[in-house]
Amino acid sequence: MFTLHERLKNDTAEIVSLKLCIVLLMKDSSFPWLILVPKREGVREIHELSPDDRITLMEEMTLASMAIEKVYSPDKINIGALGNLVPQLHIHVIGRFAADRAWPGPVWGSGQAVPYGADELKSAVSALKEIFNQSARSGL
Repeated sequence: MFTLHERLKNDTAEIVSLKLCIVLLMKDSSFPWLILVPKREGVREIHELSPDDRITLMEEMTLASMAIEKVYSPDKINIGALGNLVPQLHIHVIGRFAADRAWPGPVWGSGQAVPYGADELKSAVSALKEIFNQSARSGL
């Protein structure tokens, strides 16, 4: 049975559940930051996924990148799977701007998270959810 790691539960808001992954929004308004978590218990690394799951993961990473691009129009999208603090496999998909606090370096360790306000979080979740739903309806 799949269980989301407690730290991911606390640090994110759920956007949508796809074929393989749960898509989460990191609760740091400094960056448009999605996290994809494959719904596979005990998986720590991408190579531990089945070949079919690896293909699905790549497609879902693409959907997440497209969603960030459509909602936020970033200068660049960074994708990474670190897992040093959270051993459960999860993929970060982060929109980056030349003016963000961490540019051009990585977002990790670049300062304190800036929490979303309640309305701002609700709006971000809604906008992203709509993009994922549109993609599903169009067969992407």
